[in-house]
Amino acid sequence: MNTVRLVILCVFAAFGFTAANAQYEWPKVINASDGSVIKVYEPQPESFAGNVLKSRSAISFQAAGQTEPVFGTFWSVSTVETDRDNRRVSVQSVHVPNVKFPSDVDANAISFVKTTLEAQLPAVESDLPLDAILTSLDETKEEKKLSSNFNNKPPKIYYASNPSLLITIDGTPKLKHNSDWDVDAVVNTPFTIVKNNDNNYYLYGGKKWYRAKDALGPYNYTSDVPGNLKKIETSVNAANNADPGYSDSAANARANVVSDIIVTTQPAELIQTKGDPHFTSIDGTSLQYADNSENDIFYNQNDQQYYVLISGRWFTSSKIDGSWSYISSGSLPSDFAKIPEGSPKDNVLASIAGTQAAREAVMDAQIPQTAKVDRRTATTNVTYDGAPRFEAIPGTHLQYATNTQSSVLNYNGRYYAVDKGVWFVSDSPTGPWTVSTDRPDDVESIPPSSPAYNLKYVYVYDSSPDYVYMGYTPGYLNNYVYEATVVYGTGYAYTPWWGNYYYPRPYTWGFGVSYNPWWGWGLGFGFSTGWFNVGFGSGIWGGWGGGWWGPAIYRPPYHYWGGYYGHGYYGHGYYGRGGYGYGGFNRTVVYNRTTVNNIYNYRRDVVSNNRNIGPRRTFGSTPRNVNTPGTGSNPGIGGRSMNNNNRVFSDRQGNVYQQGGRTTNTQGNAGQWQQRNNSNRSWQPVDNNRSEVIQNLNRQQQQQSRGEQRTQNFQQFRNNAGFSRPSSSGAPSFSRPSSSGGGGFSRPSSGGGGSRPSRR
Repeated sequence: MNTVRLVILCVFAAFGFTAANAQYEWPKVINASDGSVIKVYEPQPESFAGNVLKSRSAISFQAAGQTEPVFGTFWSVSTVETDRDNRRVSVQSVHVPNVKFPSDVDANAISFVKTTLEAQLPAVESDLPLDAILTSLDETKEEKKLSSNFNNKPPKIYYASNPSLLITIDGTPKLKHNSDWDVDAVVNTPFTIVKNNDNNYYLYGGKKWYRAKDALGPYNYTSDVPGNLKKIETSVNAANNADPGYSDSAANARANVVSDIIVTTQPAELIQTKGDPHFTSIDGTSLQYADNSENDIFYNQNDQQYYVLISGRWFTSSKIDGSWSYISSGSLPSDFAKIPEGSPKDNVLASIAGTQAAREAVMDAQIPQTAKVDRRTATTNVTYDGAPRFEAIPGTHLQYATNTQSSVLNYNGRYYAVDKGVWFVSDSPTGPWTVSTDRPDDVESIPPSSPAYNLKYVYVYDSSPDYVYMGYTPGYLNNYVYEATVVYGTGYAYTPWWGNYYYPRPYTWGFGVSYNPWWGWGLGFGFSTGWFNVGFGSGIWGGWGGGWWGPAIYRPPYHYWGGYYGHGYYGHGYYGRGGYGYGGFNRTVVYNRTTVNNIYNYRRDVVSNNRNIGPRRTFGSTPRNVNTPGTGSNPGIGGRSMNNNNRVFSDRQGNVYQQGGRTTNTQGNAGQWQQRNNSNRSWQPVDNNRSEVIQNLNRQQQQQSRGEQRTQNFQQFRNNAGFSRPSSSGAPSFSRPSSSGGGGFSRPSSGGGGSRPSRR
């Protein structure tokens, strides 16, 4: 065999790369001007930390004039930007530290390939599916930022079998006069509650008024509304209608009236069914689920216990309306892990330790949203309710500011602020603020008992004279890795600030928060901008500087992903289920296309690879070499046909493999793994005795297949599910309050105080 040689005259020649057919089809092809061809096969990620992605890829190189390519492996270290909204990863720059080819490929050829890859890979891999990366990462080799010492004390869990709503007030009701409305209003709640001059309290939501003698209720629907309250109705409705995701769909008369309003001033949750609970069995398990509930309620026939999932945490009780106890996800009955993917309740798999969905959720929670911050223009403004006040954070040398809605830390007389995912620094607690190139020491030691805990998940990666490269993982937005799954919130009921203004703290309970594998956490059934007072902290309050929701990014997400009974997130045939009527609410799948989880999009002083707030681009359809998936015993992995010519893998030693049966010069049975023998340019069957090699190759293939399935499901979720409009019977719409410029995820207070909940 002649040594492969390459004329280096074309090193700096023009290149054109061609994606093989569809945008996301592999391999990618780089054509050199001298006729040489480099094919890059799908990357196999090895680690993803911050904005650095390390991976290896199989590669083939066919020099000009040669009839057969030579196969090898290259390793790359890429600086990337992550767009969590569209679930894409964009490669900005690439370093190729190593290329491995057979010994007959000379050093000049290897150097040429390496140089070419570093120059061309940012274009070849300019847009990678995030789901394909996270499913291929080996979680055993990743450093998990596990949280510990969370507060798992159960909230008060109410059960209702008729249309009900939980109203959360953050401690004792606080009244402040609203000069525009000329009434006193309860400011430490996201709901519109006012005290009128007739000494009655009025609650407005869903275009209905409810009246009570006390702020804590009991509230009853009323059609006899004092005339002076009409301006409130007009004001709130105008704010709602200004939100592009809101739908004016409330019916008149008593339709959609909530019959039971529960008011709480302490951490609480509401679970409910339409009438008496009705349970349906889950195939292959002893479990049943309540099929007439928006909540995740299960009954286990083996131990005769009820189980419910709230904010990513499991609770169990002997009665559905009884006292509930916390149970870790790893201690659940084993049948929970057997819930089939593609079934109506597969949404809970991400909260069951040991499942593939849980592992993927954990990996996803460690992937940052990234951006570069303009050092010359970026700044922030911090205001305090009086002189700045700071409290020590236990176990650290840090203090945090208590009387501001901003996140400010004091470290030995130097002040750091985090605003919408950007670190700033100043010599004064009031500024001026400049972009910081580092984080304060001890930030990693902030305990979850501190309301500043989420700041440890905002990172500074690198800097240049013009930019600082930063990012945040979902922990900044209250999504944490805890006990091998992801949970929402720390479970602590932090004390809010109350002075001349009211400033909330992060919350965990009160809104039926549930998990979606692509956008994270969203509000549960019953909440919408039709119920929440979107004006808190904005124009409705005529300059009121606080407001229940606090800073713009700390609002809970209003988009809702479970507007039907049955999710099917992970399997095929997904979104084939219709809505289910509940208490007069014609439930339909509602998604607000303006909702954005990338909070950097709410800054104009950062450069992000996702700048638009509005409709997202639609990515390519199924690649030509991957058939539309069918159904399989393990949806998301099996049930698909692949073109094995494009399924070329490498191992950590640089050996190259493919599955045989569809390639020329191939020996062995169809489907058998083959290793590339570069000495004679052929594929040789892998000996069945090499079981560890075969198992590893099978795992890699399954990971890539699952990544493709997740990517397709994400596109189907967004393209097909998100944009149904509520019917005229009044399905709530879930959308971001536009009047305040909210941002995606969130962290308001979970409430505090010890007042006893009131119930009608």
